[in-house]
Amino acid sequence: GHTTGPSLSNDKIYTFTYTAEVYVDRAKASLKKSAGYRISSDVDVNLLWRNPDNDDDQLVKVMIKNVQVENVNERPDAKNIFKGKNTEKIIGKEYLAALQQPMVLELARGKVQNFYSYQNEHAFIQNLKRGLASLFQLQLHSGTSREVDISGKCNTTYQVRQDQVTKIKALDSCEIEKTGFTSHNKILDVSTKATSATIYVLEDSFFKSIKAEENYVFFLNSRRKTNAKIVSKQRLELKSVQAGPGLIAGKQAAGVVKTLDSNYVSMPLVAETVKSECKKCPSLSEHWQSIKEYMHPDKLSKAEAARNFLSFIQSIRKATKEEILQIIKSEKKELLPQIVDAVTSAQTPESLEAILEFLDFKDASTSILQERFLYACGFASHPSEMLLKSLTSKFKGDIANEEIRETLVIVMGALIRKLCDREGCKLPAVVEAKKLILNRLEKAKKDDNVKMYLLALKNALLPEAIPLLLKYAESEEGQISNTAATAIQRYDPSFLTDEVKKTMNRIYHQNRKVHEKTVRTTAAAIILNSNPTYMEVKNILLSIGELPLEMNKYMLSMIQDIIRFEMPSSKTVRRVLKDMRSHNYERFSKPGSSSAYSGYITRGPDISSTYSLDILYSGSGILRRSNLNIQVFDRNAQLHAGQVVIEAQGLETIIAATPDEGEENLDSFAGMSAILFDVQLRPVTFFQGYGDLMSKMLSATGDPINVVKGLILLTDYSQEFQLQSGPRASTDFQGGLAIDISGGMEFSLWYRESKTNVKNRVAMFVSGNTEVDSFFIKTGMETTLEVETTLDFISTVQFSQYPFLVCMQMDRVESPFRHSVTKYESLPSGRRYTARKGTAEPLAGCEYPLHQENSDMCRKVFSTASDSSSSWF
Repeated sequence: GHTTGPSLSNDKIYTFTYTAEVYVDRAKASLKKSAGYRISSDVDVNLLWRNPDNDDDQLVKVMIKNVQVENVNERPDAKNIFKGKNTEKIIGKEYLAALQQPMVLELARGKVQNFYSYQNEHAFIQNLKRGLASLFQLQLHSGTSREVDISGKCNTTYQVRQDQVTKIKALDSCEIEKTGFTSHNKILDVSTKATSATIYVLEDSFFKSIKAEENYVFFLNSRRKTNAKIVSKQRLELKSVQAGPGLIAGKQAAGVVKTLDSNYVSMPLVAETVKSECKKCPSLSEHWQSIKEYMHPDKLSKAEAARNFLSFIQSIRKATKEEILQIIKSEKKELLPQIVDAVTSAQTPESLEAILEFLDFKDASTSILQERFLYACGFASHPSEMLLKSLTSKFKGDIANEEIRETLVIVMGALIRKLCDREGCKLPAVVEAKKLILNRLEKAKKDDNVKMYLLALKNALLPEAIPLLLKYAESEEGQISNTAATAIQRYDPSFLTDEVKKTMNRIYHQNRKVHEKTVRTTAAAIILNSNPTYMEVKNILLSIGELPLEMNKYMLSMIQDIIRFEMPSSKTVRRVLKDMRSHNYERFSKPGSSSAYSGYITRGPDISSTYSLDILYSGSGILRRSNLNIQVFDRNAQLHAGQVVIEAQGLETIIAATPDEGEENLDSFAGMSAILFDVQLRPVTFFQGYGDLMSKMLSATGDPINVVKGLILLTDYSQEFQLQSGPRASTDFQGGLAIDISGGMEFSLWYRESKTNVKNRVAMFVSGNTEVDSFFIKTGMETTLEVETTLDFISTVQFSQYPFLVCMQMDRVESPFRHSVTKYESLPSGRRYTARKGTAEPLAGCEYPLHQENSDMCRKVFSTASDSSSSWF
């Protein structure tokens, strides 16, 4: 009647049966076919000492005996890895003896105050004992408390009903040493749900039975069908109560324990971190030799390349700097870029040291490898402060290639953003890099340098950079003004203050100076995408009809797309259109070929993806800008998966046409800019200046220019956690992308036709491995997902008449889609059980539907298409 926790009777031995089970499977699968194992034993419990001054303070001896290890589900002998092996052989004689050594618990008011065991025992054996000891922790009144057990210090809630107590442990609140990392973007990441519940049934103020269950569920945010779960169950049931030894006399618990055995040591109840060594794993060099044939440049759009890229990263993460350097220094030139992708993506201190030692930025001959290294840094899933610090140091030093210098600072911008997103904005390296970019932009005199720092800010998205971007967008012209405006467009609307919108309105309506069409349309898009007021929308609509020819048509298309695609500002636009001054035939019947259109690529229960395609022409029929955007989003997050922009300016002189207003002084230029997975890449120039243009036209082959080629680590999730029954568990999900994007622009004066072609060839491979490592047995599940596809965007313009004919096509070829699940159990001896299930299905190809006007025009283009086999740039 005095105790507030369980109480044992004097001179009794309580014998329990104990089982600890582990299951690994898919999230919704029945446990009857899961991989796993069961440890079962008897447990003797008896009271050693009770504090004479406090009944609630007790020393309890707990001894495990008759240990058995078996399958968690019944299996035929041929599939039973334990067949013919006794427990001593499975666990090991020394470890089994240690497991059966008794432990002593000091219980005060039902909580484990001290856990006494032997210091020389293996950490995994200690953890199995801690798992059992933690079950003895119980309070007999309802309420919530912070408790320390094998899982760490956790929020625990008790619900008491007569002789039954339910204990709920909030696993996400547990304070324990954690290892691992997650992906930068939520859409590319993995979500986890973890629960723990224990039900106690009491009899005569002590345990009659204890049932504990812990569940971990993991799923890919982008495809929740790709998932895994770990279930850990413990069961302790009273078997018998017999006469036992009497109590030991003493005043202090610690003294009594020393009397019992002087080798006992009080140890933390929180689990020790332990990981078994891989005894038969191949070395980094052996692994590379087995996969290098798949990493050839010609195979980079195949799923096999992505699969081996991921496995190579895992090997690099376990390797030393010397092992990594040995491979880099001994491999052929054509394979080095792929090795650089993998070494940089590994993101360990050793891999960073190795790659920085190998690359010499003062040597222009290795610029391809330098660029691959920098882009892999930009796509880093969990970049470190040290990485940014290293890049800043390189930027301050000598760099032989100007394009590498530009790429370097652009990538620094991407790293600043990723570190700031993880609350690292005040880290010394981030502060230094921000200061460097902002200060150098303000001091820059050359246009190329200004543009370079603006592109870095386009990646960094610093709130403090907005005033600078506004200044360059409004006061400069050409590519500088355009880069600043598109940088502002990338900010979340919450950052777009009244000052930003006032500036954008001035640019669009040309209140202070004349601006070119590309900047004006970007300004309009920013206004319309940032919760515009009624008057802002009305002024934009009233301007239609007063704009240059093609800009009229483009703005009409943009307004119609907002309404049709139900964008956030569509309600305000609809309200404005009720006014006949804004909405009338004269305004809405302007001719032209420019367009803006959005549509869905996929709409699924987990994620949806959209494309938007807008094309703006000059009044003379020459392409001014084509912009293809792909966005991926779920309920909580958004990812700018890709953007390909082809821009041209100052080409009117070639066909003796008159430039549009505000574009009379623009130099001849054509180029391509890309954003990939939220990272702005260094733009590619097709030609710059009239002389360059003419030489390219005379020597053109019509071959596409490669924009980006390589291997990208997209999903990168790795977590280790402690199961309350004792073992360590881990889950790793990696997603790799092998990508090849190329683009070209063909130009024929003879046929008055231009054609742009962007080819996106991608292969994706996702692999997940969820494993429970119990030192003497590993059990787990591997899941894989792979797809290969090609997305083509072709735009054909015939400008021999006005309005000129424009045909846009966006096609996806038929793609193979494969999915597999492999469950396994293995012993250190090499004996292994596996069960594999896989599916393969084709994803049908399709041509994405654009607006009806485009379909009508494509018919005309192809009916009048010339049979010319030659093409001019």
